Amino acid sequence: MRENRAYITIGTSHDTSEFASDNVLYCWNKYLRHHYANASAILLLCDAGGSNHCRHHLVKEDFQRIADAIGIPIRFAHYPTYCSKYNPIEHRVFPHLSRACSGAVFRSVEVVEERIAKTTTSTGLSVNVRTNRKEYKTKRTIAHDFHHTKNITPDPHLGQWNYVIYPRKV
Repeated sequence: MRENRAYITIGTSHDTSEFASDNVLYCWNKYLRHHYANASAILLLCDAGGSNHCRHHLVKEDFQRIADAIGIPIRFAHYPTYCSKYNPIEHRVFPHLSRACSGAVFRSVEVVEERIAKTTTSTGLSVNVRTNRKEYKTKRTIAHDFHHTKNITPDPHLGQWNYVIYPRKV
């Protein structure tokens, strides 16, 4: 928000927790780790449904892999169902994306990418966009030992929605 930038990934496969985690890792490696070299944690503001549902263990397993890879904790703050409209990032970016895409006929992923990339505001909002063409499988199951190897701590306040995934010691 402070940098007035947004990072959007267009997927050509399924919206899975693996898709979400892969894209957070990409965004971290490509853009954010350079701007936030001294970061001690990442905060993800998420809705309560879809691929990153707060009660799904698969999303926690996929993000455990990301926390392990980058070596810093990932804090999740899930908005209750139907409340993601209060997410400041969505509130800041999505109306402008809707405006930029208004009236467009999406004949190809490239057209979508082009429209999103042109999203700006008078206050200088810029949008970085990429297309992730990886095929993601649905109906995956968690690893049989995940519950014994995870390093996840529920937040004292609404722990069912808010938690921290810490990197595991290798």
